[in-house]
This record gives sequence, C-alpha cells and structure tokens, in this order.
Amino acid sequence: MTMLYRLDADAAAIARAFGLEVGEDPWAGGYVAPGSFAPVITAGREFIAGRGDGRQPRRMVPRLWGVPPPPSAPDAARPVLSVRNTDSPFWIGNLRNPEFRCIVPATAFMEWGASGPDGKRRQHWFTCADQPLFAFAAVWKDSEVPGFALLTSPPNAALKQAGRDAMPVILPPHRGAHELWLRAGWDRASALLEPYSSSLMQEAVR
Repeated sequence: MTMLYRLDADAAAIARAFGLEVGEDPWAGGYVAPGSFAPVITAGREFIAGRGDGRQPRRMVPRLWGVPPPPSAPDAARPVLSVRNTDSPFWIGNLRNPEFRCIVPATAFMEWGASGPDGKRRQHWFTCADQPLFAFAAVWKDSEVPGFALLTSPPNAALKQAGRDAMPVILPPHRGAHELWLRAGWDRASALLEPYSSSLMQEAVR
C-alpha cells in the first residue's frame, strides 16, 4: 500500500498542468504522508447538483489523505488510505456518485519493497516517464474533515518485482481521462481502474 508520495509542483504549476484556475491553494510542493493535507481536483458540486451544464470549472481544494474507517473496523483510529474493493458498501455510494470522485496530482510515489541483502526493506520510488506530473484516481468522503483515499489496481510488472500485490491507479496523461473519472457514470469510469504500463514508469530504490 502506498504510504508516501511527492508532489514537487506548487499550486500555480498544478493549475497550469490540469487547466484549472489558480485559486488560493497554499500548496508549495513536497512530501505527502497519511494524515496530511494535499491538493485534490474535483468536478465541483455545481455540476452534480444540476445547477450547471457540465462545463463548470474543476476545482482544486486541500483534503486530508485518509478517511475515517467504518464502525466495524478493528482499529477505529487508523484512517483508510486506499480503496481495494470497489464493491464494498463503505465505498460503493461515493464511487457511483461522481461528486465524490477526485484526482490527486503527484510526481512520485513510494512503495516498501522486498528486503535487500542486509535484511532491510527498501523504499521503491516510482515516477512516470511520460508525464512528470501525473494524476491518481481517488475518492473523497465528507466527514468532519473531508478526506480522500487512492484507488488501487493489480500491480504491473514493476510493482510485482518490488514485491507488491497492488498499486495506485494512475490515470492516462490526457484531460479526457481526467474528465471521464470526474464526471462519467461508473460503468465508464471504472474502466480506468487498471495497472499503469510498467514500460512508462521509472524506478529508484533507496
């Protein structure tokens, strides 16, 4: 499970890359860890609520990485960072409603990989060779502090080699895919939940 990622672009650069209004997001760039705020991009409530015509501007807003777990969770204090089962009752309503889908900009993400010769686990950092600033597919939940979770897919060859059984969903590098995730019905949006090509990724082990 992804436990750390980087977003080495400030709010203005993110807005330019994703065709957004700059707004007042204070993000200056850096690491994003669970329980911290990061920029996410939504379609805006106006479109979903029927007060717009589908051409409302997308919004970039800060949200917390991690959502409160369901009451049945064994550890009620541990936030949920990722979505593995899209048919879970905990997620199904939010995922089927485009209002709650979002995209999360990033420049790299970290996965703990297999142990090295010294027996210690290694950090594997992954970037996308075809898009220096890419977008995770995500969903957010409205709670006391709105938070988001990353969608996952089966691992590609690079993640399998690192010993992982899942990877975050990285959207294709065009705004059409972003709009599909943010606005389309679930039957079309869910088709984006597939592994990113390992041939388009670069890896650094630390």
